[in-house]
Amino acid sequence: MRVGFIPLVDMAVLVAAAEQGFARREGIRLELIRDVSWSNIRDRLAFQQFDVAHMLSPMPVASQLGLGSNPYRCFTPFALGRGGNAVTLSLALYHEMQAVAGLDGSENALANAMALKAVIERRRRNGRKSVVFAMTYPFSSHNYEFRFWLAAGGIDPDRDVTMTVVPPPLTVDAMSANAIDGFCVNAPWNMIAVEKGVGRIVATKTDIWPSAPEKVLGVSPIWAEKNPEILSRLIVALDAAARWCDDPGNHSSLADMLADPAYVGGGSDTILRVLQGEISVDPDGRTRRIENYMMFHGQTANFPWISQALWIYSQMVRWGQVYYNEACIAQVETAYRPDIYRRVLEGSATAVPTIDIKIEGAEPGSITVPSNGGDIVLDQHPLIDQRAFDPSDIPAYVDGFSIASKSPRWQQNMQSDA
Repeated sequence: MRVGFIPLVDMAVLVAAAEQGFARREGIRLELIRDVSWSNIRDRLAFQQFDVAHMLSPMPVASQLGLGSNPYRCFTPFALGRGGNAVTLSLALYHEMQAVAGLDGSENALANAMALKAVIERRRRNGRKSVVFAMTYPFSSHNYEFRFWLAAGGIDPDRDVTMTVVPPPLTVDAMSANAIDGFCVNAPWNMIAVEKGVGRIVATKTDIWPSAPEKVLGVSPIWAEKNPEILSRLIVALDAAARWCDDPGNHSSLADMLADPAYVGGGSDTILRVLQGEISVDPDGRTRRIENYMMFHGQTANFPWISQALWIYSQMVRWGQVYYNEACIAQVETAYRPDIYRRVLEGSATAVPTIDIKIEGAEPGSITVPSNGGDIVLDQHPLIDQRAFDPSDIPAYVDGFSIASKSPRWQQNMQSDA
């Protein structure tokens, strides 16, 4: 099987499946093919150069909605885990935030966003150019989480800053060259920016929404239709690999594998600290200990929740990438395929939810969801703005944001040209 990937720590499950024999046990040989950008991943899946791919969680949603320059329809039956994203700002910008807002470095993500707002407003008054921020792809968790963080601090990402696209492996170089003032990307590139002395981490995915889906297995429908049994065996292999990746006793071996230049590179020590949740946030040595900074199997991290696909859709609507209507909802629900996940794994040791939709981002605590083997207790994590997402009323949710796209967001019929 040809599997495309971007060099990020969150492709760990694919590496473990190939290197630890989980795929081979299911009669599959994985050929992992490194690529440089998400648009390449999308196009090479469309052109059948890849059978499946390491993919941003919003990409199957965008594909089913016909968004993007090459909207090849794909789907995901398996999520590759959660966590790993962070917002990193240049040291020059962060020092300006310190000067304006009196930051001492201990502030939380929301306080950092509000300090950034003060800097942006001062720059505007002084006639200086706006800051330039990079994310990895327009239909990405990085884009929506970056925007969510900015807006929570009172910053309009479409009016107050300039947003651009930079592939993950190039973000640190772009910041070093002063081409961008900050970026949102997955590990290890945030910590590499810190270790090179050019960046400061000001927010992580765990600050914005810990339960948000991150990367998924993107599957070509043409390949899946021809190879349903192989897809099932692949899901079994990935389930075992994800369980292996979550075991702290395996993190040292996993870090060594990921540090291979054929996969991620960047140094096994840095990757190991990421896996352990020991995050270096500034070049002066300040660190954060973040529990479950990355999660590969626990807490139904591999289950493709349709409610999470609908949250992604709500952000696409919020930022004017697509209209809201019921026809779109039906398309979104074909992007995530819990029915395939359930069919393959319901007789296994993995607890499989028997529902596809739940309230997302509720108050801290836990919820109980039914599964094939009894109830599952899931941790609940609020979003940074403290608003829960009810998938049954997306218009009300989107209308509740004080900062959103000014373009039309509602339409009765399916948008013909996204």
